[in-house]
Amino acid sequence: MKSKRPIIFLPFVLAAILSLVGGCLKVGPDFTKSQAPVSPKWLETRDERVKDGPANYCAWWETFNDPVLNSIIDRAYHENLSLQIAAVKVLEARAQLGIAVGNIYPQTQNLNGSQTFNRFSTFSNLGAATAVGAPGVSSLPNSYWQDQVGLNVAWELDFWGKFRRAVESADATLRGSVADYDSALVTLTADAANSYIQIRILEKRIEIAKENLKSQRESLKIAEDRFHGGVTSERDVEQARTILFNTEAAVPVLEAQIKQNKDALSVLIGIPPNELSDILGSQSAIPVPPPAIAAGIPADLLRRRPDVRSAELLAAAQSAKIGVAKADLFPAFSLTGSFGLLSTDLGAAKLSDIFRANAATVTAGPSVQWNILNYGQITNNVRLQDARFQELLLSYQNTVLKAQQEVEDFLAGFLRYQENAQSLALSASAAKHSLQLAFIQYSHGSTDFTTVLSAQQSLLLAQDSLATSIGNIALNLVGVYRALGGGWEIRKGEDILPPQIKEIMARRTNWGDLLSPAVYMPAPGCPSDIRSPDW
Repeated sequence: MKSKRPIIFLPFVLAAILSLVGGCLKVGPDFTKSQAPVSPKWLETRDERVKDGPANYCAWWETFNDPVLNSIIDRAYHENLSLQIAAVKVLEARAQLGIAVGNIYPQTQNLNGSQTFNRFSTFSNLGAATAVGAPGVSSLPNSYWQDQVGLNVAWELDFWGKFRRAVESADATLRGSVADYDSALVTLTADAANSYIQIRILEKRIEIAKENLKSQRESLKIAEDRFHGGVTSERDVEQARTILFNTEAAVPVLEAQIKQNKDALSVLIGIPPNELSDILGSQSAIPVPPPAIAAGIPADLLRRRPDVRSAELLAAAQSAKIGVAKADLFPAFSLTGSFGLLSTDLGAAKLSDIFRANAATVTAGPSVQWNILNYGQITNNVRLQDARFQELLLSYQNTVLKAQQEVEDFLAGFLRYQENAQSLALSASAAKHSLQLAFIQYSHGSTDFTTVLSAQQSLLLAQDSLATSIGNIALNLVGVYRALGGGWEIRKGEDILPPQIKEIMARRTNWGDLLSPAVYMPAPGCPSDIRSPDW
């Protein structure tokens, strides 16, 4: 009689054939880059101060030549907690990719074992005796022990590419999380620079206000002396007091704004507010930006801006989810099997016989599952995933348009505030000279005190507006660099997670090699090029 054992291997042969055939199938769309509306050049390149040549945005803050600003950016990069949260999210996405890859292999792999005690009634004992071929009921005990050890495996074959599409989605999500980290870095460097510049602007405005207070107090004293001497009316005194008190009232408001900006900057660089004074040092001038900038061309945004890359990768991840949903429209082919060892102490058998060849039990076979009666529900899920994909495509295009708008807006502000500052500088100079003339004329009795007070107000307004305008030039240049996607290159392809955090995580959980930067970081100079798994 021929052995029938080889038939056990038929399911495995079938699985191999299905895997080879199915390896070429992946239902659902393959993602292709969406065309986004991009202008050929910036509108402001008509101005000679805006160049369309390539530029290095890696450390744009260094163009201000402010050592304090440079140290603040460096500290923010290494200490900001929100940035570290973004880095941990990259690890989350990497672990999720590992889960998706694991689903390509047998989804169920259970090792089990048991020892059971069984007792029979008289009727059941008869059945047990018959089952083992015993001559009578009395030859068997009414109880026995049974040992069992086994391995169960269930493997849904990726015939339609369902699991490979899931890997594609998880891989795009991982790359998107790196882009999100870079986007957070762009925002961080810009926010830190803005807070620092705002502090310097406010310091200058307070200085201007206090300088004008000296002049206004002198005017008040002159008005009081002339009033007591009977030369002028009390109205001049009250007008002088009004201007003086208005200027004094502005100082606490400016000081409160400085405090708020310092508190915000403290959070950005990860220190308590009381430690910031040592970093800022004494009062310094408003950072002076260069008069011109190389802005490149709009097409550079598609490569440079992390939020644009993130939007595209989100769409790519969602595109793969369409394939995952579509795979449910087709039958799922699975292979199930188990291998076990079984022994009892019935009759002449012994529990120790579990390691003999005749104690082995093997079951294996293919199965097919097709949720054909849920066709409507599955179809609508496919439609849902497709609608979400279209939404993300439109969101990507909208992100590109908004990015161009931001660059154009900040370029316009950068240029126009330069012109504004030039006019205000002339205005401040004229106002200062006008005040000097008003004092001379007033002292000679050729003009009234109102002219002096008006000149003082004009000088304060012109000087305050000039300081604000100079600051706005710097703030708009920061905005240009933010809009162009500058700043994330500071990481230079290095690890994004601080060593101390990785050490804590490694002590708490076995991360294997997933904490190695090579596992989750792109190569230097290629921020979006993490190789997709070749599944």
